[in-house]
Amino acid sequence: MENSVRNFFKLSTLLCLILWLSGCAAIGLTVPAAAVSGSAAGVNYSVTNNAYKTISYPVADVETALNKALKKMDIRETKFTREEDKVSISAATDTLDISIDLEKVTPTVTKIEVSAKKGVFLKDKSTATEIIVQTEKNLQVKK
Repeated sequence: MENSVRNFFKLSTLLCLILWLSGCAAIGLTVPAAAVSGSAAGVNYSVTNNAYKTISYPVADVETALNKALKKMDIRETKFTREEDKVSISAATDTLDISIDLEKVTPTVTKIEVSAKKGVFLKDKSTATEIIVQTEKNLQVKK
């Protein structure tokens, strides 16, 4: 019995360490809107620490606004793929690898999901959030 408790403790500690190193200490939790700045309100985070938001614009409009945001932020696009209802963009800075997905929810609604990785385990949620914020600003200017 004592051996089982010891093994359980070791396994639990290892699992917590793995989750902490991957940035997933708060599994399944989203950041409440009040905890972020006003312009980033409504940006949520997935279990894998990707920033995402659903916005009321067609995919084509969001793609145009996103390209403008990436250019403004000096983030270079490295790969682009388009499928039927999804656009995927890979981008990079000197220190980050960025993946962006635009997914059609309806003809006038698009989900944007951004992952900014620094190395294997670390994610830069603030940069991912800022990409979404800048994209939204570009869409609002278009109105």
